[in-house]
Amino acid sequence: MAKRDYYEVLGVDKNATEDQIKKAYRTIAIKYHPDRNPGNKEAEEKFKEAAEAYDVLHDPQKRQQYDQFGFNGPQGGGFGGFNASSMNMDDIFSMFGDIFGGRAGFGGFGGSTNRGPQQHRGSDLRLKVRLTLEEIATGVTKKFKVRKDVPCSHCHGTGAEDGSGTETCPTCHGNGFITHTTQSIFGMMQTQGTCPTCGGSGHVIKNKCRQCGGTGVEKGEEVVEIKIPAGVAEGMIVNVPGKGNAGHNKGVNGDIQVFVEEIEDERFIRDDSDLIYNLLLDFPTAALGGDVEIPTIQGTRLRVKMEPGTQPGKTLRLRGKGLPAVQGYGRGNGDLVVNISIYVPKTLSREEKEAIEKFKHSDNFQGDAATKRSIFQRFKNYFN
Repeated sequence: MAKRDYYEVLGVDKNATEDQIKKAYRTIAIKYHPDRNPGNKEAEEKFKEAAEAYDVLHDPQKRQQYDQFGFNGPQGGGFGGFNASSMNMDDIFSMFGDIFGGRAGFGGFGGSTNRGPQQHRGSDLRLKVRLTLEEIATGVTKKFKVRKDVPCSHCHGTGAEDGSGTETCPTCHGNGFITHTTQSIFGMMQTQGTCPTCGGSGHVIKNKCRQCGGTGVEKGEEVVEIKIPAGVAEGMIVNVPGKGNAGHNKGVNGDIQVFVEEIEDERFIRDDSDLIYNLLLDFPTAALGGDVEIPTIQGTRLRVKMEPGTQPGKTLRLRGKGLPAVQGYGRGNGDLVVNISIYVPKTLSREEKEAIEKFKHSDNFQGDAATKRSIFQRFKNYFN
């Protein structure tokens, strides 16, 4: 893939300040961060492309050389100290700690920039839960039997046989990382990466556990109770920290991410935190008025008085009878919106037909001029 202009990559002009360049890079890096786009090779390439552009443009000397000579640098030497496509993510994170604050997961870029021995973190698990509107209205606790990595029962998660313990990694000498030194036109440049021997832990096991092979984990099952808060919606993710796969060698456990699916309800249509109920009103009640009962998601029924002459299309709003706002995304409950339709029977007895015929030509059953104009205007607006 042909290189793009570094200014174009970061979306800034050639007069951009250092702060503007830093802000633009951080925005792009967050968007294509590997923790936010797991397994997405295109996002990884864009992340590396932005890192390479930032490496040049945030350095005044490199930026001046780039503005004058382009990608090749002075005397065609290029900017050999940085080649993002050949670097791993840990190298990039270590070089730009002022941007990321160390390797942080999606949702935050804080933390220390110091590199040292690292704990192995277990991978996350993903579950799917299907909820009814009643469960969403109150919140619910669900139990799942989860097959996952658990601490080894033989070595208790250490990975070592018979308590043999560990020794300092001979490759990184306990640091958890190794340093690469390369020669560039600007002098010697150093980058740091995770030690391939110990995986960043800083130590190696003397005698590996015969049951888990030194990983400290084995396959097992656990019944996990997951509390789903009230008000969640289709597509939301509930994160359960520490209940995912166990980390190797007593590392940190991963999380469980629970994806919410909503079961379609036969009575209500959801509109954010509001609920819509379609009331099919009989003609006598619409004409004469009377009380009707409206169901609620809370399980009660509300008695509502219909005024004489209630028209189809009228809407009632029952405040606070909808769904609660999900934690951190609003306050209180939504409303229950009642859309009124008038039921017209398809078949009539002879007596019913005779009774209706008596009123067929009555002015009240013809509709007044204002009502006719209103209906005509609604249809006109609809088709226009």
